[in-house]
Amino acid sequence: MDAMVRHDQGTYRLLDYEPSMHPIGAQLCGSNPKHAAPCARIIEELGFDLIDLNCGCPVDKVTKDNSGSGLLKYPELIGEILSNIVSAVQIPVTVKIRAGWDEQHINGPEITQIAERAGAKVIFVHGRTRQQSYRGPANWDYIRDCKAVANSILVFGNGDIIDSESAENMFLHTGCDGLLLSRGLFGHPFLIEDIARHFEGKDPIERAGEEIRDTLLEHLDSILAYQPERKAVLDLRRVGSWYLKKGSGVKKLKELVVRAKDLAEVRAEIECFDWESVC
Repeated sequence: MDAMVRHDQGTYRLLDYEPSMHPIGAQLCGSNPKHAAPCARIIEELGFDLIDLNCGCPVDKVTKDNSGSGLLKYPELIGEILSNIVSAVQIPVTVKIRAGWDEQHINGPEITQIAERAGAKVIFVHGRTRQQSYRGPANWDYIRDCKAVANSILVFGNGDIIDSESAENMFLHTGCDGLLLSRGLFGHPFLIEDIARHFEGKDPIERAGEEIRDTLLEHLDSILAYQPERKAVLDLRRVGSWYLKKGSGVKKLKELVVRAKDLAEVRAEIECFDWESVC
């Protein structure tokens, strides 16, 4: 939020989107309640359909000023920030949290009630603590406990949703109102469709390696449309690894991708690779 009130152009660039992306939300990250309302108004004026307050990011550079999951240590401050955002805009406001700062300070249910009183419409609950980061299994009991104390606010479950079966189990275990998909989508953007088809009673789609290849190349084209080539190469190293997490014979291609310095060369390698072994 601090960068937004300073009108930092790099921050504003993160808010670029195309009209076809509606409905679309923007996430605010910060711990200064004085900046909450002006930032929220900027988001609304930019045409976003929803504002989410990030109280979940575990990265040190974010939490060092009590932003992200650092706010979990100050539940009442979360409430103040949310109240300021809600009072400033007409669009819905949501909040993303983790179960707590660590296992000794699990306060998701308390924050759920605070967020509800502040006027948030949805709370997304990640079943890990900040101390866990992304290590170890998510504890869905924490999500269930948040749902148990909710009245009007909707509770969405997050953490370890990697396929249709885990999506259904999240609902069954927690009684939550919806799902938030995140890291499970890395290299597997088909997950949303797979889960939707599952709940519609439709058979799963069997995807060949060539579809993964085409999706990776489409992802690369999107990066190139937004980033200069040097930055796109760095992004490709990360993104390519997501798509090559499994399958026989992908080790060599993955090594080429993560060491890529020339986009044309690595694109040719991706196009010529035997994708029949990847699924």
